[in-house]
Amino acid sequence: QLQASGGGLVQAGGSLRLSCAASGRTFSSYAMGWFRQAPGKEREFVAAVNWSGRSTYYADSVKGRFTISRDNAKDTVYLQMSSHKPEDTAVYYCAARNRPSYNNTPTGYVYWGQGTQVTVSS
Repeated sequence: QLQASGGGLVQAGGSLRLSCAASGRTFSSYAMGWFRQAPGKEREFVAAVNWSGRSTYYADSVKGRFTISRDNAKDTVYLQMSSHKPEDTAVYYCAARNRPSYNNTPTGYVYWGQGTQVTVSS
């Protein structure tokens, strides 16, 4: 299972860090990703990291503002978010593949966390 946490209310320009902890099994050999879904919109890719943490990939909308990282010893993935914009408001989901390389589509991920709400006020 994947448990996402760290969401909340933040002002525009502020920062938040999301965490996604694995339990029951290890995902240290698999790529992990973050997606988000705003009301009335489809789930969209945010960021992904390969199994080792040495390779990352970002959506253009968050590039330069968000940083994904992982600590395989803790079986945890992080999303450090900064310079928030109101359009970042969404439920954020962490997900894991069953492969070591990352992917930017929801269908490429097998395991999903429950989501954590991020609300950015202007």
